[in-house]
Amino acid sequence: MPLIESTTAVLLLWAGIGYLLGSIPFGLVLTRLMGLGNLREIGSGNIGTTNVLRTGSKAAAALTLLLDGGKGAAAVLLARFLAAEDAAQLAGLLAFLGHCFPIWLKFKGGKGVATFLGLMLALAWPVGIACCLTWLAAAALSRISSMGALVSALSAPLWCLLLGFSQSIALSVLLAAVVFWRHGANIARLRTGTEPRIGQK
Repeated sequence: MPLIESTTAVLLLWAGIGYLLGSIPFGLVLTRLMGLGNLREIGSGNIGTTNVLRTGSKAAAALTLLLDGGKGAAAVLLARFLAAEDAAQLAGLLAFLGHCFPIWLKFKGGKGVATFLGLMLALAWPVGIACCLTWLAAAALSRISSMGALVSALSAPLWCLLLGFSQSIALSVLLAAVVFWRHGANIARLRTGTEPRIGQK
């Protein structure tokens, strides 16, 4: 049983909490704390794990992956424990949007892949695991990180359906749409064959 019933005020509260959690730019903070430079001036300028890896620090990239995924998971789990499932889904969505469009960075954030995977693991762990394995398989086969992200996001609604989490299908479709939107430049490079491969300088 939820501790608090879902009213409009409660849902708005968890939307705000989710957004604030998601908008913490861990990649930017970690690279500065570790003396790796200004992430905005490195590689693509993105605040996510892939660009943090371009600093040469695998430790910073791994921490960014864990923290960006963790904030999505935390938003879902906290809202589910203290409110209800609809609040959990809303908090997860807003954490994802907070990462992609953080107010602290003039709404210019990351592409949301780690946060997407983290919130899916918390929302429906079998689906989350399936999405992570899909990312790994697609990235390993193509040797392209963005390909792994796109295939994983696209597979999420199907995994929700196949694994019996139909209540999460609508959210997964919305998340996948935003992931594709945020990867517009990557998709253009994939079409022309110029998207960098994993490990490529």
